[in-house]
Amino acid sequence: MSNELNKTLKPVQLWGIIVGMVISGMYFGWNYALEFTSPVGFIVATLIVTIFYATFMFSYAELATAIPHAGGPSEYASRAIGNYGGFLAGFACLVEFLFATPAIALAVGAYVHFLFPIVNTVTAAIICYSLFVFINCLGVKTAAFVELFVTIVAIIGLIIFTGSGISHVNINNIVGGDIFKGGLGGIFAAIPFAIWFYLAVEGGAMAAEECKDPKKDIPKGFILAIGTLVVLALCTFFVTAGTTPVETLASADSPLATAMANVFGEGSILAKIVSIMGLFGTIASLHGIIIGYSRQAFAMSRAGYLPKFLSKTNKNGTPIPAIIIPSLIGLVFVISGATSIIIVISSFGAVALYILSMVSLFVLRKKEPEMNRPYKVIFPLVPAIALGTAIIFLVAVTWANLGTILWVILAFILATVYYFINEKIKSRVELSEEMN
Repeated sequence: MSNELNKTLKPVQLWGIIVGMVISGMYFGWNYALEFTSPVGFIVATLIVTIFYATFMFSYAELATAIPHAGGPSEYASRAIGNYGGFLAGFACLVEFLFATPAIALAVGAYVHFLFPIVNTVTAAIICYSLFVFINCLGVKTAAFVELFVTIVAIIGLIIFTGSGISHVNINNIVGGDIFKGGLGGIFAAIPFAIWFYLAVEGGAMAAEECKDPKKDIPKGFILAIGTLVVLALCTFFVTAGTTPVETLASADSPLATAMANVFGEGSILAKIVSIMGLFGTIASLHGIIIGYSRQAFAMSRAGYLPKFLSKTNKNGTPIPAIIIPSLIGLVFVISGATSIIIVISSFGAVALYILSMVSLFVLRKKEPEMNRPYKVIFPLVPAIALGTAIIFLVAVTWANLGTILWVILAFILATVYYFINEKIKSRVELSEEMN
């Protein structure tokens, strides 16, 4: 076994991986925000989040093209602010992706249960999760093909949903009622769920090392992906919230299918079609995020942050241990069934990652001004907007979910203790080898 990845990806496949990682966020999860705020409040939260992701992805494209590495944010932070910064960024990425995956797996289970009520949600989630871990083990070329296929089907589903539902939109469902529900605090509480529309979009950077021509492919894939996601998010919210009462929508496990059932009837063909497409959407994200966290674990192992065996690849250049071991951790959280709490934890990891990435961009511009940057963002305006907004998100997510976030902070503290113990052990080993 070696520790080199296979370079096979083209821009369209990178686009498929990025959109696929995120697209489940259109089909479930975001609607839980309506427990805390009104549709108007959620529009405010979503617009803020959309501005952030647009500015972030343009900034992130500069980092990914300058440093096309499987570690993505971990490698950027390590180069900019040292090994500890790289470890923290990598750990934040693992928190984001490892908690996003069980939430998405549970959504897969919910859609399977909606279509086949006899099948238990958690059982379906575990089976589907295990199946796509196996598919990932077949190699990135196979994984990318599957990802592109299911992503296209999921997008077609959103087009069908929007086309069939838009004429039934009642604008009073969106702007009527108590538009100030929850006030500013409600908007803050809604931010993690608005983030869910785009969460994991940065995961494409972990596939950068497997692109045929990273310098050209990454900007194309990134920019096309964020454009696609912005359009899909706005259409999804407008039609779903415009056709379905807030009270029904706020607690729905499959909001798009619920909206179609509300408009055309519980047993309607369109409700079934959207449910099937929703299943493809959640599968696309489940599959894509497995690609993301496996590459992050692989890169952190190769950099010496995690045990060495996680950076071993087979003859096809596939990091089998880095796919399987983190997936076992994810499966444990599937059993919990606490989707909304898992989303909050994943969002916190994401925001911490975004802040570290933008700090890395600023530091590298000053520290390495001559670095080859095939793509340059408008500096410093665009990354400054992304960084400032990300800091606001960190405050919002923490303030609105303090009890949950304290446990996540404890996990970061324990990870820090592990890092320094591991560094001390490595130093002793290196010293011993030098003496011998």
